Amino acid sequence: MRNKKEPLAFCDVPVIILCGGKSSRMGEDKTLLPFGEYDSLIHFQFERLSVSFSNVYVSSKKHTFDFLDKNSSVILYDNEQTVHSPLIALQSILKQLDAPKVCILTVDTPFVRINTLKLLIEKSDDYEITIASTLERTHHLCGVFSQSLLERIEHMLEQDIHKIGYLIKQSHSQILKFENEEEFLNLNTKDEYSKALQQLKTYQNCL
Repeated sequence: MRNKKEPLAFCDVPVIILCGGKSSRMGEDKTLLPFGEYDSLIHFQFERLSVSFSNVYVSSKKHTFDFLDKNSSVILYDNEQTVHSPLIALQSILKQLDAPKVCILTVDTPFVRINTLKLLIEKSDDYEITIASTLERTHHLCGVFSQSLLERIEHMLEQDIHKIGYLIKQSHSQILKFENEEEFLNLNTKDEYSKALQQLKTYQNCL
């Protein structure tokens, strides 16, 4: 059993890639867009994270991933298929994984470094939520979330509250600041996707 004073080992924490968004601004499913040498953005994310983390999962409403077997155990399906809500995804993740903490990352932030995720995990011991921020914004869906949040999340959903920012405010949380804004580039539009393809040429060796 881990000593309470011993920092949480990053390799012990499951990492989950969130893929349940609508991709409305992109105009097509962004998870399936080609990225670098990979046939899809989700394949790129899954492979690069799997190099450093023992347990990598994909959170999704349905199976659309050619690189994963139809019955793959790494896919964590949302409990609710009709409502697009990161809080529902988080509820489903915590219910399905028997882990004290989970680290989540959205599929459309491909430049968040492995070392950034490691730091978030290693600094999360005394907090229910540990998330990243930069000068421009707080990144609610890049961070570490505790199993102890499940009951609170379910209570929020019963009240039809879906804002993850509300959960963060109601929990014992910390925000770690990072200086590199480009690391947290979010691929919401075609222009951002094009920018990411160019950025990938520079960043590929340091992700």
